[in-house]
Amino acid sequence: MTSVATEENKFIEVQPFSDEMVVSMGPQHPSTHGVLKLELKLDGEIVREAIPHIGYLHRCFEKHAENLSYPQIIPFTDRMDYISAMNQNWGFCLAVEKMMAADEKFPEIPERAEYLRVLVGELNRIASHLLSFGTYGMDIGAFTPFLYAFRDREKILLLFEEICGARLTYNYIRIGGVSRDMPPDWLDHVKDFIDYFEPKIDEYNSLLTENKIFVERTVRIAVLDEDMAINYGITGPNLRGAGKRWDLRKDEPYSIYDRFDFDIPVGHDIPRIGAVLGDCWNRYKVRMDEMKESVRIIRQILNREIPDGPIMAQYKAVRPPAGEIFDRSEAPRGELGFYIVSDGSVKPVRLKAKSPCFTALSALQELSKGLMVADIIAIIGSIDIVMGEVDR
Repeated sequence: MTSVATEENKFIEVQPFSDEMVVSMGPQHPSTHGVLKLELKLDGEIVREAIPHIGYLHRCFEKHAENLSYPQIIPFTDRMDYISAMNQNWGFCLAVEKMMAADEKFPEIPERAEYLRVLVGELNRIASHLLSFGTYGMDIGAFTPFLYAFRDREKILLLFEEICGARLTYNYIRIGGVSRDMPPDWLDHVKDFIDYFEPKIDEYNSLLTENKIFVERTVRIAVLDEDMAINYGITGPNLRGAGKRWDLRKDEPYSIYDRFDFDIPVGHDIPRIGAVLGDCWNRYKVRMDEMKESVRIIRQILNREIPDGPIMAQYKAVRPPAGEIFDRSEAPRGELGFYIVSDGSVKPVRLKAKSPCFTALSALQELSKGLMVADIIAIIGSIDIVMGEVDR
């Protein structure tokens, strides 16, 4: 067997393949961000094929939804991407509200509730990216960032506990608004956190982003170009890491996102460290930069006077008119979509969720060909999947 590796892309071409060995990575492997099994077909340490086996966390969410009222479905969305449960609640409620809006009797979402939704949504985006930053470093072999990330994520979870009483599965955003108003001093606590956290992002970049070992493990590895990302339906930081500037908060604004000034980070070639557009390093770096933009949005909310008023729209029952709808929103891991079929009753006829993690995982097989076994860990960490959302 002979192999050729180029410095430009670290792709290893094997010619010809000799003895093949099949290795199971998982389903208990700690670096798979949930219960995932990969069937690796290897030639030595070179990956010929990586086949994902999913379903270990399947809980029949979509079938359960057919026997639940629309408000009863919201706690189930918490358990899809449980790292960003606020955004999961929000995505489902947006779809139902859009359906309800066809009925002229359904009132608009109160302004105060819209501000609270954006605030908790961006805080959850930061918490999600902090977990990605910390666990990715640990996957690669850097333990310290994990400790710092969880320390700061804990501060956000305490803010969530103050406003809704829960730390992981919130059930906070409801159809028509939010479940409860913020406590009297809560905005002061949010400001204290943002003042503390904003300079930490640069500190974390200096700690990990250009760390020599981290760079060696991530630059020019598993290059996902824009065309490939679009063909797989990949969205979110994974798409933006490939250079495509696409974010629903900007390109198809929902809620009140059109009132805020923020940028959409994308990947770039960085000759200084050897990073190329669409590699593992760029996908990681987009998430680091997105935390800064979330801080910008939160500061703009804090600098405005959140309007007084109700936090829930007044309606008799959640009974969307007969029809079907697909609506999507920008969750931390990409576009989260919900397809709902209604017959005019209090329960959906059919509900289908479109998971950004599922589409990202679909590309793993193509991304991993010709790389080393150790690179599989770097790839999985860079696409940032949560298996609860993949399996549902």
